[in-house]
Amino acid sequence: MVDPQPSRRAPDAKPTHATDAGPARATNAGPGRLLIAVYILFAIAATSRAGLQIATKFDEAPVAYLLSAVAALIYIVAAVGLARAGHTGRRVALACCSVELAGVVGVGVLSLVDAELFPDETVWSGFGSGYGYIPLVLPVLGLLWLWRTRTRTGSGTDAPIAA
Repeated sequence: MVDPQPSRRAPDAKPTHATDAGPARATNAGPGRLLIAVYILFAIAATSRAGLQIATKFDEAPVAYLLSAVAALIYIVAAVGLARAGHTGRRVALACCSVELAGVVGVGVLSLVDAELFPDETVWSGFGSGYGYIPLVLPVLGLLWLWRTRTRTGSGTDAPIAA
C-alpha cells in the first residue's frame, strides 16, 4: 500500500537536509525560566539602585550611576528577549548577553585598574562583586543557554539560527 502522504516522516526521524532544520528549542522553557527570573530580579535591583542614586546623589558619581542604569536596561531587555523566545527574541537576548558580558568585564577591569573612575560602585564594578559576582556569571549562563537551545540541522552538526 502506498503512503498517502509521502512527505510525512516518523516522529522520531531526523531531518534529512539542512532545510529541514527543526525549530530552535524555546529559551523560555525549562532552565530558561530560572534564567529569566534571575534577569528580572537583577533588572529590579539595578533599576531601583540606579534610580535612587540618580535621584539623590547624581552629582557625586554620574558615570557610575548611569552605568548602573544601562545595566538595568540591558537586564530588562535580555529578560524580554529570553521570555519571547522565537527568532527575534533570541537575537535580542544574544545581543544583550554579549553587551552585558563585555560591559561587566570592561567595567570590572577599569574599576580595579583606576578606582578613581568610579567613585561609587556600579552593578558591574569589581566584576559584580557587590552582587556576589552574579553579574559576571549571568551573561555567560545566558549565552550558554542560547547556544544549548539553538536550531539543529539534519547534517549531524549543530548550526546557529541563520540571520
